Amino acid sequence: MKPDNPTLNTERMVLRPLIASDAEALFAVFSDPQVCTYWSGPPHKTQAETHAYVALSVADSTSTCWVLTLQNDQALGWIYLGDRRSGIAEIGFILRRDHWGKGLVVEAAHAVVQYGFDQRNLRRIYADADPDNAGSIRVIEKLGFLYEGRARGNWNTHIGVRDSLIYGRLCTDPPS
Repeated sequence: MKPDNPTLNTERMVLRPLIASDAEALFAVFSDPQVCTYWSGPPHKTQAETHAYVALSVADSTSTCWVLTLQNDQALGWIYLGDRRSGIAEIGFILRRDHWGKGLVVEAAHAVVQYGFDQRNLRRIYADADPDNAGSIRVIEKLGFLYEGRARGNWNTHIGVRDSLIYGRLCTDPPS
């Protein structure tokens, strides 16, 4: 059963559930080679690829996915909690490059982590980052996640076989 997906509000953003029509705006995210360097798949070449990818994510019964929006409600990226086992979820995020460095992902992720612990009663949320993805690692560390280890050769990606750095946070850890 798909978890509830409420709208979450932060100081600057509205995080609302991902819908199929977000694919058009998200093409700018998923077609950018720099944004997708460390993503799980290569940049999309066509809008049809993004439409299919978004449709799969909307239908996914194991993830809660929000789009990051400012005042105009246009999707600038997304953030998700993917259920892995009872009480445990993985957090992931992607953001349009022209909005990097503004603290939007940290702000959004704080709201999602709080939702996961307070509303979903998760005991652990973890993140998986490529060792060379310095931006994501900074975000994860700002969220108070602790480095737990390196999984060597964990992913076979469009840029080759890659290690993963695993970071975790427990519901009992002090707030960040």
